[in-house]
Amino acid sequence: MDLADRIESFRETLDEWLRGLYHGMITHPSYEKIEKEAEDAEDAFILACFPDAFGIPSPVSYYTAELLPYLEDEFESWERRLWDRSTYLERKGQQYHF
Repeated sequence: MDLADRIESFRETLDEWLRGLYHGMITHPSYEKIEKEAEDAEDAFILACFPDAFGIPSPVSYYTAELLPYLEDEFESWERRLWDRSTYLERKGQQYHF
């Protein structure tokens, strides 16, 4: 292995290591924050559309019931998330650094 190959190998290893470092320090935390914010917005929207799922009377539930076929997958995951209170409270505590 001559010097040029060793230098190229070192540059490739360094490039891979720096990409991993950048992803771990910069991009990954921001992706997590964006995903949590999107999930919170989705939770608020679905709660506004289907409050009767939690016993809150809603005069517009007749109209929002028409959205249910389009939101079926999101509704099931939302319902699971909100009924699992420990996870929901834990997420909210993380959001406010408790």
